[in-house]
Amino acid sequence: MNSEHVLIVEDEDKIAAFLRDYLEKSGCSVSHLTRGDQVIPFLKHKSPDIILLDIMLPGMDGMEVCREIRKSSRVPIIMITARVEEIDRLLGLELGADDYVCKPFSPREVVARVKAVLRRVQPVSEGSTLKVGSIVMHEDIHEVTVDGEELKLTPNEFGLLRILMANPGRVFSRSELVSRVQGYDYEGYDRTIDTHIKNIRRKINALLPGQEIICSIYGIGYKLQAPGRQGE
Repeated sequence: MNSEHVLIVEDEDKIAAFLRDYLEKSGCSVSHLTRGDQVIPFLKHKSPDIILLDIMLPGMDGMEVCREIRKSSRVPIIMITARVEEIDRLLGLELGADDYVCKPFSPREVVARVKAVLRRVQPVSEGSTLKVGSIVMHEDIHEVTVDGEELKLTPNEFGLLRILMANPGRVFSRSELVSRVQGYDYEGYDRTIDTHIKNIRRKINALLPGQEIICSIYGIGYKLQAPGRQGE
């Protein structure tokens, strides 16, 4: 079985070496880039399983790199940042990042995050399909269609929608969604659920205009309701 390939994009060599050491000990293979403008050319020839992407990079900052990657790829991305402002974290997630860690961090925590994200993108049992109205999710191939058109989702967005589609009408709290999707509890992360839900809504609305599929339940969380037919 091939080892999972992690691409580290980090201009601080000591941090990159530290991460490489822990990731390789956990069974991953690792590539390392030091500049943001090296990432897209790299991805034209290599296909990592996950990217650890620093925000502050020479050549092109991590936010812009993330934006460019998401134009053509759904590879999982974990942002690494020294910025503590919530807006930066949310912006990274709006651009399509799947998780983030803040410096200084425990390398064991980073490895745990990498493993958790990679578990979420593994295929599930063959033939597993969820259907709610015109939204169809093929879990085994990580594909969602709306009225036959593909709905492009990041791994986190896919995981959230899968939970909601498997339990239509049930209300989930933010903390419950974090625990189920991330695979671990992380203080403060539940607020980023709002950003993921916003992204899913925007993408669904582009294919089903005017229909509110994911409902906000004030003070509690979210639930999914079946989309009605056009014109109803």
